[in-house]
Amino acid sequence: TTLDREPRVGSKHVNLLKLYRAVNGRGGYDAVSAEKLAWRKIGQDFNLGTTNLPALAFNLKSTYYKNLAAYEIATIHKREPPPKEILENISARGGDLLNRTMENFKPPGARETGNLANGQDSDGSGDDEHRTPKEEKMDVDDPGSGGRITRGLRQAPPQRVLFQPDLSSSRQTRHSSGNTHSPQPAAQTSGGGYSYNASSNPSSMSFTIANYEPRPQMPLTLRGVITPGNNLGLFKERQRTIKEATAPKSTKSLPSHKGLMLPGTGFDGPNIYIRTLMALQSKIPNEQDYALHHLVKISHERGDKYKFEAFPGLAESLIEMVLEVSSLFYNVHWEISYEDDETPSQPHVLNGMSGTADILQRIRSLQPLDTLDDMQTEEFNQKLTMINEAGLVIRNMAMLEENADYLSRQYPLRDFLCIALNLPHRAAVVELQHYALDIAEQLTRHWSLDAEDPLYISLLKQLSGTDRGAILTALRAISRISMNLEENNRLKGVPISTIERICEWTLLEDEELVHACLDFLYQFTAVIDNVELMLEQMHMGGLVNQLVRLLLHGAKEVETRTMLKPPVKGKAATEISTIPLDLLEQILKFEEPERSTHWLRACFEEDAESDITQIALWQAYQSRFAEFNTPAHALLPAAEFIKNVSTTFTGANAQVINGPSPKFIIKGIRPRHLPMDPKGRLYARCLWKASGDKSDCGEFFLKPKQMWEHLINTHLRIPKHEDGRYDFTPSSTPKYNCNWGGCRHFTTTGGSTSPYEVGMHIKTHLPDTSKKAPLRAKHNRSVGPDTPQEAVYQTHPWLNTQVDERGDAAGLPLTSALVLRNLARNLPKMIEGETEEGAWMRKLFGPVRERLWFIMAHNRPLAGYMADLMAVITAGGG
Repeated sequence: TTLDREPRVGSKHVNLLKLYRAVNGRGGYDAVSAEKLAWRKIGQDFNLGTTNLPALAFNLKSTYYKNLAAYEIATIHKREPPPKEILENISARGGDLLNRTMENFKPPGARETGNLANGQDSDGSGDDEHRTPKEEKMDVDDPGSGGRITRGLRQAPPQRVLFQPDLSSSRQTRHSSGNTHSPQPAAQTSGGGYSYNASSNPSSMSFTIANYEPRPQMPLTLRGVITPGNNLGLFKERQRTIKEATAPKSTKSLPSHKGLMLPGTGFDGPNIYIRTLMALQSKIPNEQDYALHHLVKISHERGDKYKFEAFPGLAESLIEMVLEVSSLFYNVHWEISYEDDETPSQPHVLNGMSGTADILQRIRSLQPLDTLDDMQTEEFNQKLTMINEAGLVIRNMAMLEENADYLSRQYPLRDFLCIALNLPHRAAVVELQHYALDIAEQLTRHWSLDAEDPLYISLLKQLSGTDRGAILTALRAISRISMNLEENNRLKGVPISTIERICEWTLLEDEELVHACLDFLYQFTAVIDNVELMLEQMHMGGLVNQLVRLLLHGAKEVETRTMLKPPVKGKAATEISTIPLDLLEQILKFEEPERSTHWLRACFEEDAESDITQIALWQAYQSRFAEFNTPAHALLPAAEFIKNVSTTFTGANAQVINGPSPKFIIKGIRPRHLPMDPKGRLYARCLWKASGDKSDCGEFFLKPKQMWEHLINTHLRIPKHEDGRYDFTPSSTPKYNCNWGGCRHFTTTGGSTSPYEVGMHIKTHLPDTSKKAPLRAKHNRSVGPDTPQEAVYQTHPWLNTQVDERGDAAGLPLTSALVLRNLARNLPKMIEGETEEGAWMRKLFGPVRERLWFIMAHNRPLAGYMADLMAVITAGGG
């Protein structure tokens, strides 16, 4: 089996292990294929999308079939998988994976091929379920399973035969041959009836329709209208011919050209591609201008299909055109030699076979022309425009990988890049130099450039300039050297001043430029000699600090919650709570069914696992509002009231429990422990139970202040002064005590003589309304088992950075981590003059060690890379 480790279905990568577990969790390939729309349901778990669902489902099925079917047969079913010629190499249609064997495999024969040609399915008869499927079959969804766009192919409907009555006369004429043309009954079928097949009669209309074949289409040749704008010479010739034809005929006869094809007529000529190529090679300025104008448009609009290999000579002609730029500024006209000489003796001849090694020396020896940058002749501007257009065409076409590979074998183009990057500093050549840098960015991946290569030296020279675009493109071109080759890009000969500038550019708030600098540093620090050069002549501590800072570039704070303790529901109340008078007054203001709705919300709450009998709920409603039942405010009928319960609570519904005596219940609600007002605030119940009382007080209060005043006035009976303030003067005997819910605070002392002490103690039993109430409730350990508790979560803050489509780290943070890892791997073990190993590691990474640990713990995408970095630092003695 040929295993595709990262197959794609649509635009997504599929994890084969996850797919294998999902399919076998449903019973295996055969079980999933037998279940309707099961492959679509599995595809939804992989987020394959919603467009063209049948195709995505079949592609997912084929991915499993071609990569995992044989593995399932061998591991799950313990059988020998069949050869891939009858398993992976054929369609994944249908199920019955274990019966796909050499004995059941039947390739399509001649008869089946004929049936398919006639629109018939060769698998329509026979035992299709137990045969190995054929490659020609497609997996077709059931009709109606998707929209018109998502449906598969359908079988052709049965052909309809139009009825054609006999229009011939029933009477015989004298010219009749004695045979009538009325239809005759066909042979009797097995059903005992007669059938008439009109399509078998050649004289019938249906026979003509059934055997209709359209005429073959004839190519339509279109010829353009000749006008003075597109062909002035031919237009004049035709006008002259018309005048001669309409002029009075002279006695002298003219020679006849009838049947003779005149030059320039009778054919449309070559297409635009050949036309531009021939015009470019003609060396005629007007023709070259025409060709370059169209090539710019073609390379921009059709760059993905316009290839140099299809048009021999096009690349060479364009290179010859751009090489003419030197003649505008120097007294030279470059020529290309394709002889075997390594270095042509003439200074203006370039080596087209292997490149010109001394091209930089030749450029320095050229005699510059006396030209002005702000004022040029018309001929100069026209020539420079055509050269820029030729450079733009090469640049556009180099974006295609096939064209880039073709151009990388054109050594004169390599010489042109050196020439263009070393032109005089003039504003007129800036455009062409940017085209040259773009071309170099696409081609350096195919070249191996050493420290003495002219193009490598020219690219490094751009890094000392001030043009941001030139610096950015040059950095990319240098970083991509020999990327497509087996050789490593060692980046030798880079001046230390250039490296320092690159490190300083990482401090800028320019993400694009910083990314290019980090790519260069990643390639540069991969070589041990380069790292030693940086340690000897640079201050590396600043670079390491900046790289650590970039590890959190663009980080976003994200919190994840982990449930430590699940929520606990309180025990359901055993009886329906009584409504306080103030809440009852609010509810009575509403008309039915709003009145019953507010009463239900005040006394009940949703709980999917609880239920209450309909009769108990109805009786509670009647007992509560019976005294207020008037003709104007009548109670709801029982059926309407039960229906209103389901309207009030969306999760509640009426059910019947069958048995000897059916039980009618409302599923999904339970009584509240405490009533709730229309604004969602819960009341508090007074639990004061003095000695001798059978039950607690049972009064409800919405605010803790009201509850406290109730306790002070009603139960403790603390006296008041004339001005309304409470008299907290201690008594002679301990007559004040706390009887709240079995409180035993004053049991040992037999009470308290201070009403103030008892009053402040009672506040500890009242609901906490302070801002710290949620925190106190969270850490309250004295909560009873019947008290509802919220879930306890632990939050973890993350500082996640940029990721790609697979969820892996990307962008500046990833490249910074890779540069740091290169530095840690290639650092020398000892500093000169010291004997202890790991000195460089401690010097560079010791000050940032804590920050690196923090980033590893809080940056999830970079966690793996940071773990590798910390392992290298620890192993190196840091």
